[in-house]
Amino acid sequence: MDSKRCLLVLFGGRSAEHNVSCVSARHVIEAANPELYEVIPVGIDKNGNWHLAEKAIEDLKNNDLQERLEPTGPVWNPIIELGKLSSEKNLIVFPLLHGPLGEDGTIQGLLEVIDVPYIGSGVLGSALAMDKIATKEILTHHKIPQALYRSVHSKLFEDLDNEGMESMLYELFNELGQIVFVKPANLGSSIGVSRANDHNSLKGALEKAFAYDEWVIVEEAIEGREIELSVLGDLVPQVSPPGEIKPMGDFYDYAEKYQNDSAELIDEPDIEAGLVVELQQIAARVFLSLRCSGMARVDFFLHPERGPILNEVNTIPGFTPISMYPRLWQKAGLSYSGLVDRLADIAVEKFSRKRRNTVI
Repeated sequence: MDSKRCLLVLFGGRSAEHNVSCVSARHVIEAANPELYEVIPVGIDKNGNWHLAEKAIEDLKNNDLQERLEPTGPVWNPIIELGKLSSEKNLIVFPLLHGPLGEDGTIQGLLEVIDVPYIGSGVLGSALAMDKIATKEILTHHKIPQALYRSVHSKLFEDLDNEGMESMLYELFNELGQIVFVKPANLGSSIGVSRANDHNSLKGALEKAFAYDEWVIVEEAIEGREIELSVLGDLVPQVSPPGEIKPMGDFYDYAEKYQNDSAELIDEPDIEAGLVVELQQIAARVFLSLRCSGMARVDFFLHPERGPILNEVNTIPGFTPISMYPRLWQKAGLSYSGLVDRLADIAVEKFSRKRRNTVI
């Protein structure tokens, strides 16, 4: 067996975050040290078909990678090919699939069944962190400060008559305040997210969110600074210093995250040392409470009176050049390629530990 590691980068997928994944994967395969890794990019197209991305392999050899990878090439059977690769090579899978059917425990379950090491959280941690409602319920038990919220199911929404609809909208504003944010429960990258401040805009925001998920979460609007921290590790996680996002619009939306540089990203925000430590401690507690592993980006609002308030947890954060997760580690002294190495090491350590703890 070759001593070099085989890093299989899985990208694309069927979720609305498909394009983000294709950009993230491009930068990961470029950063992987060719002396340490044989890189195999495998793309999943929007119909769910798996492909060996031969063009990306060739472009990588020629140092001519495009800005985003395309999930095209020969059809690739994951059950057969992953089993074959794991028997022949030191295989590690890096599932860079954002959103449903990638970040929610489904792909992780497949990799567990095939019995190969992979980067990131396992089935449980991925599923919990992907579902914003489940995340809030778990973290409420652990006394993590969060925004007030209500969950709504599409069936309830669809079955309401006009009077019932007006009553529900009134109750949401009455409980959560006069400005709320509406989000699909199982999606990221701010896709399907809207701000609402009256009955018409709230009804429209709910309809928009239900186009992406049958469960929707409605949250109070938190006025405060947007702070993000990167978490790395497993049972004893490390937490980066914080970064700050200053969006140009009402909130940090998809366009500002991935399509332009309009948001101001501050690598060294002006936060007093004691508060930095508090943010890092809460981020580590969140990571462990949700059974995360490998990596996560933990996002907060910093309220002037209430202090840190958890916003969201992302177990497969963006890896694009303007993504905060790798930026914060680079600022802390860990290079992009070094970050890939550390994530691969954690995956192998976790896999070996699970093997030791499995009785056959």
